[in-house]
Amino acid sequence: KTLKQVLGINMFQVALAGIVGFIANSTGLLGAALDNLADSAVYIVSIYAVGKGAVAQSRAANLSGVLLIGLGLLLLGEVIRRFLTEAEPIGWAMIITAIINAASNLFALRLLKSQGERGVHMKASMVFTSNDMLVNLGIVLSGIGVMLLNSPLPDLIISLITVGIVLKGGYEILKEAKKARRQAENDQK
Repeated sequence: KTLKQVLGINMFQVALAGIVGFIANSTGLLGAALDNLADSAVYIVSIYAVGKGAVAQSRAANLSGVLLIGLGLLLLGEVIRRFLTEAEPIGWAMIITAIINAASNLFALRLLKSQGERGVHMKASMVFTSNDMLVNLGIVLSGIGVMLLNSPLPDLIISLITVGIVLKGGYEILKEAKKARRQAENDQK
């Protein structure tokens, strides 16, 4: 039930950040939307893993990590494209959207923490949501930078940082999945 609620929150964030990011020419918001889309995929996989054994949970987490890394690389391509086209983002739209998304992430994180440690797939979900909080803080700061400097560079910089956060999160999840799989194999012996 909790994962379904968090999935709903993430789908809201995908729509909000994606639409506003497109309209406001913000790679930071588009990156947040892409990150939330990856989170949604993780929550769908995690919902599948609920009640399954540790091996199924580790496979679900492994898939989540691979998806996150793939989407991080797609975002990197978009940042490079936007850098070459020099789109002008709208700072105030970035700030308002990031604050709304941060508030919904805080709610989602509380929902997830209320479930405690229930497998690697839940840990993966918490990593994603925690990363989203950092991304939204960065988008607020970059929105302020865009407005003060009248330049798209702060938006592009936060997008690159988002790529780093996304890739690091994917790596951490793959590492946790591998650890859980080894533990499950050792338990079976």
